[in-house]
Amino acid sequence: MDEHLDSFLTYLTVNKGLSRNTLESYSRDVSSFIKFIEKLNVIRPHDVKEFHVAEFLSELQKRKLSIKTINRHIVSTRQFFKYLISNEIVSNDPFANVNTPKLNKSIPDVLSIEQVEKLLSMPEVKDTANSVRDTAMLEVLYSTGVRVSELISIELNRVNMDHGYIIVLGKGDKERIIPLGKVSLEKIKNYLIDSRSKLLREKVSKFLFVTRRGTKMTRQGFWKLIKQYTLMAGINSKITPHTLRHSFATHLLERGADLRVIQVMLGHSDISTTQIYTHVQKEKLKQIHKKFHPRS
Repeated sequence: MDEHLDSFLTYLTVNKGLSRNTLESYSRDVSSFIKFIEKLNVIRPHDVKEFHVAEFLSELQKRKLSIKTINRHIVSTRQFFKYLISNEIVSNDPFANVNTPKLNKSIPDVLSIEQVEKLLSMPEVKDTANSVRDTAMLEVLYSTGVRVSELISIELNRVNMDHGYIIVLGKGDKERIIPLGKVSLEKIKNYLIDSRSKLLREKVSKFLFVTRRGTKMTRQGFWKLIKQYTLMAGINSKITPHTLRHSFATHLLERGADLRVIQVMLGHSDISTTQIYTHVQKEKLKQIHKKFHPRS
């Protein structure tokens, strides 16, 4: 069955243009299912029945995986069988009657504007090439709402300083143009004037944000920096790069931005994903009411 998985992944790469991380996720999930049914002596895909799928889902639950992870396994493997059906390798879909467990949407953590301002000012405590770069990175992350993977992959020729925008490559290799504010442009300009060349030390890189090794910043490296600046700012909340993305969207919505505009800027393919920020706003209103209303 592995040869069918290989052709499925090739199909996703060529026809769907999925990112490497998404392809790896599909590969892991479908491989997990294949290994499980092979232990049940099911070798050919057309021999997979609904009860095999039920046993597989039961196994996932025994592993105490989260609902989100189980749903991902279901979606990945269901897509695999749809591919097999479209190529007439199987005639029936054993996942046809499988429903994904309902996922309780958790409200993302967001920072107040005061907390954001304090966090963004922390790198400026030191006047080094690293700190100037970090200031620019944090400012761009918050003012554009890009994912950290998109931030570290911004290429120098994708930054338009004259017209004030960046072009980022999002999920599924989809490009989107995001405007930069005055502060972001100023911080990037400061970084480009002197600090970037100091970090590169005559090396060459196509990426906007680089390290002293001349390579682009990694996700793990940037995450460590955020933890460091969070401690310096005295913020007790657990902050990740995604927290600033959530804060960006929430603060825009609080100031009256249209939800569909926020959807475009965040690169969400479905408006329902963006709607989580309306729940954040409602939750905040509830907290304010409970704290200040005399009858609460």
